[in-house]
Amino acid sequence: MLAHRSAALLISLSLLAGCNRKEPPKPDHPRLTPNVLLREVTLHSAALDRDMPYRVILPASAPIGTKLPAVYLLHGGGGDYRDWSNYSDVAHFAEDGLILVMPEGHSSYYANAAGRPQDRYEDYIAHDLIADVESRFAVASDRQHRAIVGISMGGFGAVNLAFHHPELFAFSAAMSPAIDVPSRPLSFKRISQYRHHSSIFGAWGSDTRRRNDPFVFVRTADPEQAPYLFLTCGDQEGLLPANRRFAGLLAERHFHYEFHTVPGGHDWNQWNARLADVFRALEAHLARPIPVSVK
Repeated sequence: MLAHRSAALLISLSLLAGCNRKEPPKPDHPRLTPNVLLREVTLHSAALDRDMPYRVILPASAPIGTKLPAVYLLHGGGGDYRDWSNYSDVAHFAEDGLILVMPEGHSSYYANAAGRPQDRYEDYIAHDLIADVESRFAVASDRQHRAIVGISMGGFGAVNLAFHHPELFAFSAAMSPAIDVPSRPLSFKRISQYRHHSSIFGAWGSDTRRRNDPFVFVRTADPEQAPYLFLTCGDQEGLLPANRRFAGLLAERHFHYEFHTVPGGHDWNQWNARLADVFRALEAHLARPIPVSVK
């Protein structure tokens, strides 16, 4: 009996140790060039009431007294704020006089969660983050010098934030965006995913779900008030039919946009290969750096 109790105690202690074991940190190897600098920042977000990290890549040198355009880069689901710098060659584009800002978005879809009042990620990006960036870095603080770009979940966020805050962004790019998430019906095969989406977007048919549905927005909004939209999706992606429907609706409503079906699947190899196209379009729709008098 004593032996059995001892064995049970050892098993319990082993399980407890396993529960308390921390996951090893993800590798962090930013893909930088000699002509850029990387900065790590933590801000206390009033919208989220917690500290939030973000990463900035900026030119190693810029003309004194110049304010630069800012590009906000949103990561996808399951990723974090380091993904863009670790898995893409986006740092190269900072050499052209852009400041790249990579916030943490967790699994939020960058929305104000209907079921979690403490998770106001839209307010965090639109108010706290932009204000903090502009207080720390030489960033121009007007719409024509600001863009937002995202992949997958971040692609949805880039479109939704640009629609909700057209006064903030002149350009929005969404690569493989999960554009139809708020309109996906209940699936018992993916019940946990549906519950997660409901905690963010609200109950089926709710005002919060409609407010965060890009398809609903496009049917009712003024196209002339929206930023320029640049959309891509891989020809091997399950998201392609939804993105084609969305692009068709943009065309029907006369939004200013372009949509490209590109080779590849839902991964960084495909997204990284498209960055040159994204940034060519971005720079065509953003104003150039602003000379500022130095006193």
